[in-house]
Amino acid sequence: MLLGPSGSGKSTLLLGIAGLLDGGQAEGELLVEGRTPRSARERIGSVFQDPESSLVMARVGDEIAFGLENRCVPPDEIWPRVDEALEMVGFPYGRGRPTDALSGGEQQRLALAATLALRPGLLLLDEPTANLDPAAAELVRGAIRLIGAAGEQTMLLVEHRVADAVELVDRVVVLEAGGGVSADGAPAEVFASRGGELAAAGVWVPGHPLPHPEPGPRAAAPAPILAANDAGYRFPGEPSMAVGHVDLEIRSAEALAIVGPNGIGKSTLALLLGGLLRPSQGSVNGPDGRAVGRIPARHLARMIGSVFQDPEHQFLTGTVRDELTLAPLRGRDRDVDALRRASDLLERLHLAALADFNPFTLSGGEKRRLSVATALVDDPGVLILDEPTFGQDRRTAVELLGLLAELRDQGRAICFVTHDLPFAAVLADRTLEMGR
Repeated sequence: MLLGPSGSGKSTLLLGIAGLLDGGQAEGELLVEGRTPRSARERIGSVFQDPESSLVMARVGDEIAFGLENRCVPPDEIWPRVDEALEMVGFPYGRGRPTDALSGGEQQRLALAATLALRPGLLLLDEPTANLDPAAAELVRGAIRLIGAAGEQTMLLVEHRVADAVELVDRVVVLEAGGGVSADGAPAEVFASRGGELAAAGVWVPGHPLPHPEPGPRAAAPAPILAANDAGYRFPGEPSMAVGHVDLEIRSAEALAIVGPNGIGKSTLALLLGGLLRPSQGSVNGPDGRAVGRIPARHLARMIGSVFQDPEHQFLTGTVRDELTLAPLRGRDRDVDALRRASDLLERLHLAALADFNPFTLSGGEKRRLSVATALVDDPGVLILDEPTFGQDRRTAVELLGLLAELRDQGRAICFVTHDLPFAAVLADRTLEMGR
């Protein structure tokens, strides 16, 4: 298992081992079975943080078969291996399911199935359970256990859910934030001797849970600010509703967690609540009774800040600094308060050193923090976040937890979709569990 603070290079190292780094400045030597990674690619299988970027086919079965065909697997072996891989990861649909109809968690399981079907000698997994509900995450860990029991593959796993995954690995390697290795050994030995030190540096360590944020005085009693009334949405061309018949209040000075299994419609509901989708049925209204989906964008952004499941979908500029100052500078007059907030958020969310970087070159955890910062810079009264802790190390998760709790206590309405149940347990005042 490969551990380390956010931005320490875990994902970059996996890309290097997979032979997918091109350009840049390199030093030292990297070999796979005595060969360069590029020459050993047929022995390597990779599942990275963004599963959507690896999907190329329109249907689930074809997605898995595509890799097998490229490896010249005999035709009569392809479909049995496709079905075997889908079963290993507990995939909930058959071969004919459209890939563009999958949730983020379902895409993640499909990407893992496509990789397992290739039967690589070296398996690289970058947070394979990050966007999965607890039941689906356990199915994936079960598949990883089968791989380990067979003893035919080497696995390198990057994972933030360390307590759940530690029994799957034989060795832990911890990367330093500035480069190098700070610990290497058996999990029990590393965590026993260095656990407190590693947790303070931002590494997730068993036995070091998230602290409860310091309670502060609430600015006011919770009051309704958004209301969904029998709200639902059907994507164009789909026969059934992605989410339907939702009655829900979002209240000021309160944090609401939305939880439930993958594919249940949590992200779609977040888009409805944020005014980014118009309901196919029912309504979502603001405090003045207006439908939020019909509020002009320039006003909506100041009322509701949204953080998407995929942070790259909301980046518009070439640097982190420009991304944060885009909103304050978009009008004729400079919004001095918003510019000050942008500067404060750079520091508080540990992005100041990355201010001149292109947002698309950041690590998954850094992208998530930037997307949260861009939603906060306009100081909206409502904040809706989809998987806010994705890719976060322990230090930045604690900082994010404290920031959201502070905003809630000041009177903001916080609504977040999450599979991170420990995070929900320490932040949420209410929890909505969605069912099928």
